[in-house]
Amino acid sequence: MSAAIQFGILGILGTLGEFISQKIKTKSFSGFGSLLQIILEILGWALLGIIIKYGFTGLKGFVNGLIGHNLSPDFFKDGIGFAFAVSVFTNVLFGPQMIVFHRFTNNLTQKRKGYKGIQKTCFTLIWFWIPAHTDTFSLPKDFQIGLAAYGQLCSE
Repeated sequence: MSAAIQFGILGILGTLGEFISQKIKTKSFSGFGSLLQIILEILGWALLGIIIKYGFTGLKGFVNGLIGHNLSPDFFKDGIGFAFAVSVFTNVLFGPQMIVFHRFTNNLTQKRKGYKGIQKTCFTLIWFWIPAHTDTFSLPKDFQIGLAAYGQLCSE
């Protein structure tokens, strides 16, 4: 529930940012969307938070399983090595599906079609998200989802 709330709050902030941007660009609020559309956008962010929480937890278990079966180098057992391993597996195994899902929910709430530019977005998994999530997974557990939510908002 905490992940949904954290991502939902950042969804509100992101929506507010889009609202202000719309006002600056067009000098009006027309075309921004209805209250229902805004609520759906926030709910989409909250759902994203829940999925990411489960993904982070599962992939930490995956890395711990590799370590427990001696299928990874000792460097990945703790500290920055563990954070890096979780980040790599998160972004390689989980990241592409999350990008597609996030675009799908954005398309639904914003009444758009298509996946133009999604290949470039997927490349951010390598050059942005692996380093960013290595930093995230280096933090205490209680701060990881909040930082991930903030990173997601900044990458929008």
